[in-house]
Amino acid sequence: MTRILVLYYSSYGHVRDLARAEAEGALSVPGTHVDIRRVPETVPEPVRHSAGYVADATPVAAPADMTAYDGIIFGTPTRFGLMAAQMKQFLDQAGGLWASNALVGKVGAVFASTGSQHGGHEAVLLSAHIPLMHFGMLIAGLPYTFAGQTSAEGILGGTPYGAGTIAGADGSLMPTATDLEGARFQGAHVARIAARMAAGAAREAAA
Repeated sequence: MTRILVLYYSSYGHVRDLARAEAEGALSVPGTHVDIRRVPETVPEPVRHSAGYVADATPVAAPADMTAYDGIIFGTPTRFGLMAAQMKQFLDQAGGLWASNALVGKVGAVFASTGSQHGGHEAVLLSAHIPLMHFGMLIAGLPYTFAGQTSAEGILGGTPYGAGTIAGADGSLMPTATDLEGARFQGAHVARIAARMAAGAAREAAA
C-alpha cells in the first residue's frame, strides 16, 4: 500500500480541519493508507488556554516517523508570512534524516491557513517548500485541474502552491466547502503521485 502522512500544526482548528480533508482525499485513492499526526506543541498550556487554542487529541509525531511514508503533506498556519515555529522546530530536528538522505524521493506537499487574503498565504506555501527540497522531496502543489481555485466568489484560500483557507483576523472564518474540496483534491493528488513513484521504485528493485 502507498503510505501517506498528513502532518500539521494547528492553533484554532482551521489547519486541523484541512488536514482531515487532505486525509479524506488521499484515502479516496485505492491502495492508500493514511495517518494524521500533529507536531509537538511548544506553547505552555496556560498560554494556550488564555489564547483560546483548541484542544487536540491527535497523536504527536516524531521526525523519524517520516521515513515510513511515501508522501508527506504538511499543514501550518501562517506566522508573519512563514510557517509556524512549531512546524519549523519539528523540521529543524530532522537533520539526521537529511544527512542520511532518508526523505529523498518522497512526495511532499503543503497546505496552510492565513488570517487575511494578503497576509502571506502564498508566501508561507512557497517558503515551506524550501526545506522539503533540501530533504530531496518532490513537491506537489494544487494544480488548476482543481477548478475551485479560480473562483472569485467569496473569500477562498488555496493557490497552485497548495490548498488553504483564510481564517479572518479574529479566526472566525472556518474553511469553506471549496477550501475543503481543494484539500481533498490535493490529498488525492499526492497519493496518486506517491503510488506511481513507489511502483516505479519497486520495479527498479525487482529488475
